[in-house]
Parts: sequence; structure tokens; C-alpha cells
Amino acid sequence: MSLHFTDEEFLEAWKELDKPQLEGGWEFFTETMGVKIYRLYDKETGLYEYKVFGVLATCTPELCADVYMDLPYRKQWDGYVKELHEKDYDGHSAIYWEVKYPFPLSNRDYVYVRERRDVDVDSRKIWVVLAKSSPQSPLPEKSGVQRVNDYKQTVAMESDGACGTKVFMNYFDNPGGNIPTWLVNWAAKSGVPAFLTDMQKACGNYSNYCQKNKK
Repeated sequence: MSLHFTDEEFLEAWKELDKPQLEGGWEFFTETMGVKIYRLYDKETGLYEYKVFGVLATCTPELCADVYMDLPYRKQWDGYVKELHEKDYDGHSAIYWEVKYPFPLSNRDYVYVRERRDVDVDSRKIWVVLAKSSPQSPLPEKSGVQRVNDYKQTVAMESDGACGTKVFMNYFDNPGGNIPTWLVNWAAKSGVPAFLTDMQKACGNYSNYCQKNKK
């Protein structure tokens, strides 16, 4: 039983693989590299929450899930990672993640919890990963790095019926500080599709990485 996420949250995550839930103000934002992105304006923060729908054509969902969960490997292929590790904080596990931001902006860091479930639904196999901020984790903030305390992400993956993976992603984070609009738009329009492309490449190299590191 999860201490951080409910069964309902996992259920809602994979449902959008079948039918995107775009009522209530969601608007089409962009389509890039075969990835469709929708956004929802958050009046409280003035920021957007995003939903992403796409296909990774050359890797299976199980492999995608394994690569997505492998933090040491992500440090090898994700050029925006400054620091990333999982640690036990007062009896519960949380992940520390520092993200490189372009000069002159300060880097951002996150402390978050996550859980993966491999779900069987009517003979379908679906991989779901949920993540959210864990501000209660007692990790001091770093000088010169902006802590992100409002972060959530959902990822659901299943076979596309061929050799690839159908992906749904829902995410929101409030990076704090005065982030230029151009950077926010770039991250949404280009950063997410580029991340999926990089992850697909990482999937192709994962068996070599595992052999070298004796996983």
C-alpha cells in the first residue's frame, strides 16, 4: 500500500491513454516532433499545467519504465541534471534533484517522492509512475539554488500495438523566482519533446549501460 499516492490517482493516470480528459479549460498548445501538448492556466500561480501525448516508436513500455526509474542512468543521458539521488530521510525515501538553468538564472532543485506500479487492466499491461513534491523531507536548501516546493508529475505508458510505447504525461511545477516567458515557453514546446527523444535514445543504450554496470 502506498503512503504517498492513492489507488484512484493511479487509475486516473492510465485512463488518459484511452481518452484525454481535456474539459475544464484545457487548450491545445503545440505539436512538436509527434508530441501533442495541452495546457491549463492556473489562476493562483499564473502558470500552466501541461498534458503531453506521444509515442516512443523504438522502445517497449517496460524498458521505458525501467529507464525512467533508473536515477544513476539518467545522470548519464540527461544533460540538465546537476545532481540526482535517492536517500532515506527520517524513515521515508525521497529523491533530490537539481536542474541546471541557463545563466544568469539560478538552478532549481526538487525534493520529491515517487512510485511505480505495473498495472494489469482487462489483459492490458500499463506502467504508471506518479511523483510529487515532498516538502516535509528534511533537506536544507542550498545557497544560490531555488527550491521548487510545488511539483507533480504523472507518467503512464503502454504498448502502441507495434514495437513502441504510447505515453501520457501530466505535470506542473512552480519554479519560483522571475522566470522569463521565453524560457517557460521553450521548456513546454521544446524541452519536453526533446526529453522524450533523449529518453528514447537512452532506452536504446540501456542494455550496454546495464552490462557495464553489472545491473
